[in-house]
Amino acid sequence: MEYTPEDKKKANLDNVAKDILYKTLDKNMFSKIKTCATAKEIWEKLTQICEGNDETKENKLTVAQQKYESINMREGETMTEFDERFSSIVIELTSLGKEYINRDLALKVTRALPREWDVKTMAMRESKDLNKL
Repeated sequence: MEYTPEDKKKANLDNVAKDILYKTLDKNMFSKIKTCATAKEIWEKLTQICEGNDETKENKLTVAQQKYESINMREGETMTEFDERFSSIVIELTSLGKEYINRDLALKVTRALPREWDVKTMAMRESKDLNKL
């Protein structure tokens, strides 16, 4: 079979893409995709492994939403630590397709803070534009 210049170019690009994907995977993950023939097959397999099917995605979203709804600042936790934990949950939700407007996020944070933050949270709530927080 004779390859056209276009076929050769596509095969070369596929090999480059496969090489990049191979170099980013650990041995465990590589063993799961080593039978894939093309970069597209590898990518689809990795997507399936990492993201799962629709049911898995829905379960991940439900768990992330439960984390979001139940989050509270822990005793002894600094505001920086709380912010990192809260941001991590929001990023997870965003990656699963759920997004919140800034106002909702700001209100959620104010509700998650302990009583000693009440004066500050009241000032935040009375702010004219919670979208800018």
